[in-house]
Amino acid sequence: MRAPLLMTHRTASLFLTVLLGVLIGLTALGMDMFLPAVPAIADAFGAEPGSAQLAVTTYLVGLAIGQFAWGPLSDRFGRKPVLLGGLGLFVASSLACSMAASLQEVVLLRFAQGIGMSSGPVIARSVVRDLYAREQAAHLLGKMMVVFGFVPVAGPLVGAQMLSWTGWNGVFWLYAAIALALLFTTALGFRETAPAERPPVSPARIAASYALLLGDRRFIAPLVTMLCAQMGIIAFVSNSPLVMVQALGLTPTAFSVLFATVMLGQMGGGYFGARLVMRLGIERMVRIGAALALAGGALLAALAYAGVAHWSAIVVPMLAYILGCAFIVPNATATALSPFPRIAGAASSLLGAFPFGLGALISAALGAAFDGSARPMALAIAIAGAGAFAAERVLFRSIPREADNTPHG
Repeated sequence: MRAPLLMTHRTASLFLTVLLGVLIGLTALGMDMFLPAVPAIADAFGAEPGSAQLAVTTYLVGLAIGQFAWGPLSDRFGRKPVLLGGLGLFVASSLACSMAASLQEVVLLRFAQGIGMSSGPVIARSVVRDLYAREQAAHLLGKMMVVFGFVPVAGPLVGAQMLSWTGWNGVFWLYAAIALALLFTTALGFRETAPAERPPVSPARIAASYALLLGDRRFIAPLVTMLCAQMGIIAFVSNSPLVMVQALGLTPTAFSVLFATVMLGQMGGGYFGARLVMRLGIERMVRIGAALALAGGALLAALAYAGVAHWSAIVVPMLAYILGCAFIVPNATATALSPFPRIAGAASSLLGAFPFGLGALISAALGAAFDGSARPMALAIAIAGAGAFAAERVLFRSIPREADNTPHG
């Protein structure tokens, strides 16, 4: 068995940081590059836009289910082989989607694609905990967030361009090419990081690990805080094409540019968060992020319910909301993973499964509630921001401080 990679320098290598940033961004890539194609897929199969959005919902369900499995499997068999398996499924499902003959096939295959792509963030978060804890883990996660930020910025633009060049099938061809590139990069350049001692895998042991995590306040408090913030992001990502294209009358290209503009807040938050966390500490970073999420969500809802039907009434508040989430997510993730080095994969699975499981419900609900305005989406985001703020004040502030900052506990 290959010995785990231990960090000998203060920061991870540029190669590892970029690779982990791309892997943690796979779930966003599966949404953002696909979104401009939703109206085109509906038109191609003679369906309503709301029906085509089911391909977003099934993708989110696949992400949630997949993340329950990849983490415990990587705790037992190692990060690298499990990641290779997930990327292989990503390749196969993307190619199958490009050849789909009906909307029903696209919807079902997007479920499989979600399962495969969910391996990326699960393994990426697990690797971070293999190497670091607390503020050092948050520092690396913040740097990864900068790399991740390129995905939602470039994804819609690239997706819209592929749509105009090749039609909706071309979006899936590009997914397959990206998956193949990651598969070869991982096979040739990624070294194993999992602890040498690995627990046996069985349904009973997996259930016991999950029960341990869900019964520990050190895990639940950051999970709930992060979960609330992420619900607002998923509400925006899943419903913004209908709001901006159908309700506001923007072209897919214009929507892609504005969507990318909003996601610049994520890059900025990752950059400044990585620089500030070692000075301010995790607790203050989450506190600032929760306040920004509350303010951005409240402003968005106020403008929507005041009847302001302009793209700026969405983009400006969402910039503040996304910036706040970029402060919350890396720091809450590091807080949740740090006490559990030997079941980091299982912890990473839960951190990913809950957001996308609830996100699938929110996506479906917002698709059904769409009334030709931004109001349902704005209300959902405002509630999410308020939830993150309340969770930070009630739960996050009471977490016992972990003194362990060493790899593998």
